[in-house]
Amino acid sequence: MAKRKREITEAKIDRYIKEGRGQGTGKDYIPWLRVQDVPSEGRAIRGGGWTTGRRHELLSDIERDYCYLLDYSDDVSDIREQFPLLPLEETKLIAERIGVKHPADPTTGVAIVMMTDFLVTCQKKIKI
Repeated sequence: MAKRKREITEAKIDRYIKEGRGQGTGKDYIPWLRVQDVPSEGRAIRGGGWTTGRRHELLSDIERDYCYLLDYSDDVSDIREQFPLLPLEETKLIAERIGVKHPADPTTGVAIVMMTDFLVTCQKKIKI
């Protein structure tokens, strides 16, 4: 069986946006990346969340542990993992301003959508 095509193309980014990835809140949120989208020899976890009522796509043990901590907090009202930093033009501009090269797919040269592991919504201000 052929391996997945993991190259980043503009068509793939457009498809992810049309699929609703990186959009929504609570149980309706769809992560930008799913476990099967990322090549790994490590461990990936699909854990159910109490706070969100949906399955979380976690790419490491550290992400899993942090998600558990967030899930147990009474102050957390939403957890969004693999959250994309869009629009892409803004991250390109930030990279240019600080003098670093924006990440790009080595095969296609298309700019990669950057992400944050978690975007957390809290009911009140908490200390970390």
